[in-house]
Amino acid sequence: MEEHIRAFIGYLKDVKGMSGNTVLSYQRDLYKLAEFLRGQSIMEAGDITALSLHEYVRFLEAGGFKAATISRNIASVRAFCHYLAGEGIVNAAVADNLKAPRVEKRAPDVLNEKVVERLLEQPGRDKPIHLRDRAMLELLYSTKIRVSELIALNMQDVNMEMSYIICHDIKKDRAIPFGERAGKALEEYVENARGKLLKDEKEQAFFVNCSGSGMSRQGFWKLLKNYARAAQITNEITPQIFRYSVTDSVLPDRR
Repeated sequence: MEEHIRAFIGYLKDVKGMSGNTVLSYQRDLYKLAEFLRGQSIMEAGDITALSLHEYVRFLEAGGFKAATISRNIASVRAFCHYLAGEGIVNAAVADNLKAPRVEKRAPDVLNEKVVERLLEQPGRDKPIHLRDRAMLELLYSTKIRVSELIALNMQDVNMEMSYIICHDIKKDRAIPFGERAGKALEEYVENARGKLLKDEKEQAFFVNCSGSGMSRQGFWKLLKNYARAAQITNEITPQIFRYSVTDSVLPDRR
């Protein structure tokens, strides 16, 4: 079984060109399947049956796994079985009737106005990184862009004079306006902080870290958690929750 899983993982990497994280997710799911099948005395991939796969799904459901986790596992099993069918190892329809549980969609949690205000007040103005952090939080909050879009901004993507940014999607570019508060924070960052963080004046990333290169998702996530802790926010806070909270247009100008 493991031999076929390794071959499938190699296929995902070398032929399908999937990312490392995606491949690891498939690998974890399939080794979990293999462990279950061993408990059912199924050691070879060619002995996988539709019944054994349905039993595996029931095992996941009984184990209290979330619907989204079970759905991901089923997708991994289907892809693996499709690969095995192409190799002539299993019947092509062996996983066709696996049904993923319905994943209930719920509205994202939001932070109330006072909590958001407290969070936005955390970065000081005494250090370049604090001005950068303030600008990042204000811009994210004002525009509701994704963190990936925030850290991908280059200098030419930020129009300070007209108060908008350009986000580059695969299909098209989007012009997104930002509010006055965000504009002031961006102006402070550009005038008093970015140049002090740079190591190479040719760097095009708008938001840069202490090494002078572009910010990472992990870096932003870390600073957001730190400021939430400093603001004594006990609620779970993620970039998504922050994005979906009230817009900065309802908050008073603090300057």
